[in-house]
Amino acid sequence: MDKATNIFFMGKGGVGKSTAAALNSLFLAQKGFQVLIVSLDPAHNQSDIFEKSLSDKPGKIVDNLMGIEIDQDYWIKQYLKDVQNQINKTYSYLTAFNLDKYFRVMKHSPGLEEYALILVFKDIEQRFGHLDFLMFDMPPTALGLRFFTLPTLSLIWIEQLLALRQEIIKKRDLITKVKLIKKEVETDKILNKINEMKRDYQNLKDIFEDCEQTHINLVLNPDKLSLAESTRIVEALHDINITCSQIINNKMQLHSSCDDINTTFSDIPICQCPYSETPLIGLTNLEQFLKANGNLLEEQLNYLL
Repeated sequence: MDKATNIFFMGKGGVGKSTAAALNSLFLAQKGFQVLIVSLDPAHNQSDIFEKSLSDKPGKIVDNLMGIEIDQDYWIKQYLKDVQNQINKTYSYLTAFNLDKYFRVMKHSPGLEEYALILVFKDIEQRFGHLDFLMFDMPPTALGLRFFTLPTLSLIWIEQLLALRQEIIKKRDLITKVKLIKKEVETDKILNKINEMKRDYQNLKDIFEDCEQTHINLVLNPDKLSLAESTRIVEALHDINITCSQIINNKMQLHSSCDDINTTFSDIPICQCPYSETPLIGLTNLEQFLKANGNLLEEQLNYLL
């Protein structure tokens, strides 16, 4: 592969998305692919599932498989630091206003988590994009959806900023003559930064909407609450032009009914994953489950292999 394929595992809390991400990652590694599993979920279950101590540095789990558990607080601080540096660079004349006290307050602002996760995703893509698969164990539904929605919403906001900045440039007190206006627009630091942000978010939007580069695996259980939340996830993704690649109907038992799931998601491939009597903790149990159910994983990942 020229560029890593991104696979995101989403779902209601407790449905087994972390386990599904672990099993899929291990299965692909056994097939000889180079895989990195990234835990974006603050609960960080991957260390428990693999019984390996994972951190924000890539750690080997087995041959062909590495794991990372993201330190969200670090990336929030990194985002705020980047914002502060950019403001100091672009608005150097404001340094006298002592902005530090405002940044101490900003770290408590709502919405920082999704910006931090975007920074994480860009960093992972840059450092590990040469691998075959990047597997993302996503945070709870609300934050996961805000993560995917952020590029689309940011582009709407940025278009308004561009229009406003261009108006400011036009109406700016004419210190320069008309013949210099073109140069003034081209060298405007703020306009350049806005255009840079636009390119950045457009690139993210393109990645998320590309069905070849990004796959969303939605994990659910055969129960009404799980189905209801999963339906909302699919609808929310559809609203921002992102397709759900596959439904993983997890923890299926002999008496489980999947009629409602099959009807609701009739246009999305559905994989049935059986309930395991043995807790899927530790490499031995994971590998035994894959050995017994490898055909299901083969079917589940057939569109990738």
